[in-house]
Amino acid sequence: MAVYTWIGYSDKGKETRGMIDADSPREAKLKLRAQGIFVSSISEELPSEEGFTLKGVSLKDIVVRVKTEDIAVMTRQLSTLVGASIPLVDALSALYEQIDHPLLKKVIAQIREAVNEGLSLADALSQHKRIFPDLYINMVRSGEASGALDVVLLRLAEFLEGWHRLRSKISAAFVYPILLFVVCITVLTYLLTAVVPKVVDMFETMNQVLPLPTRILIGVSDILGKTWYLIGIAIIVGIYLLMRWKATEKGALRYDKWRMSMPIFGSIYRKIGIARFARTLGTLLASGVPILEAMSIVKTVVQNRVMEAAITDAISEIMDGSSVAVPLKKSGVFPPIIIHMIAVGEKSGRLEDMLLKAADAYEDDVETTIAALTSVLEPVMILIMGVTVGFVVMAILFPMLEMSQIIR
Repeated sequence: MAVYTWIGYSDKGKETRGMIDADSPREAKLKLRAQGIFVSSISEELPSEEGFTLKGVSLKDIVVRVKTEDIAVMTRQLSTLVGASIPLVDALSALYEQIDHPLLKKVIAQIREAVNEGLSLADALSQHKRIFPDLYINMVRSGEASGALDVVLLRLAEFLEGWHRLRSKISAAFVYPILLFVVCITVLTYLLTAVVPKVVDMFETMNQVLPLPTRILIGVSDILGKTWYLIGIAIIVGIYLLMRWKATEKGALRYDKWRMSMPIFGSIYRKIGIARFARTLGTLLASGVPILEAMSIVKTVVQNRVMEAAITDAISEIMDGSSVAVPLKKSGVFPPIIIHMIAVGEKSGRLEDMLLKAADAYEDDVETTIAALTSVLEPVMILIMGVTVGFVVMAILFPMLEMSQIIR
């Protein structure tokens, strides 16, 4: 069964388009005609070697990204279908009908065709690494090998949903402070570039010494008015150079070290990395992925070059017969509590359970820390904004008050 992209008209004459699966273009047209759609053009989606489509591809397909929550919902649905003993190809067909996201729908159709031709689900997923990372593919592969694919898919769904919730909470916590910052910058920019120059023109007719706050304000306004484009260019060049530096191995390592050493925010960044490490490794081990393979996958997931280097060294020592806890302790990157939990888990044979418990603890700690930080950050930013705007207003009012006294 192939997938076809079609363009047509409804019975009311409205142009519409979409995708449909059928054994032939004729069957696809008959299906659409039964839905009250008159087809004007139809073409088959052909998978390329990289997993993209050669026909029907558009700029929207390239730009649009499949969100984590979309993958999580799809994975949970597939877990339910597989757990109900529905054959995999039929489960993927049912999944195809339920998905609304156009790019994900197209990918599921290609995966179904690959599975129908004899590939395993993991191998079919590996053709679409743009959407499914190594973590996902290796967990599915272990689930197929162990005969517990539905359980592994459920763990994957819970893993993705958990990280989506954590990211959403972190993003939501910083929305208000960022909004306040933007408002503050906007107000100040308007005052310094639109209001202050007009006031300065009026002050120039006065033959008296202006107050110090007013002179400071006029100086800042002159600098911004004359060099704003240079400041903008400097910021853009600085960001570009920073991104180039971060793209190098040495630069990325130093940048991550600096982020981890920052006051307050460094602690949050470290905890997020540890939680990601523990959650990913625990989920992989619980799904039957061997420890060395799991550590190699985790190394690419932590998104922290300092932790990545520590995990790389740990993999080498584990291959030589060491435990997991010992090399991680030597690195000095991971805190004693997580090292202790890993050591206890290794001795008791419940390493994955201890890692998942550690991940829960660190994720809760991150949420609590961020909530406390934002509760303090919001009033502080309001205070800074009030003081700054107040300074600008007073710097304008002082000479006006002096002028009114002279007139009297």
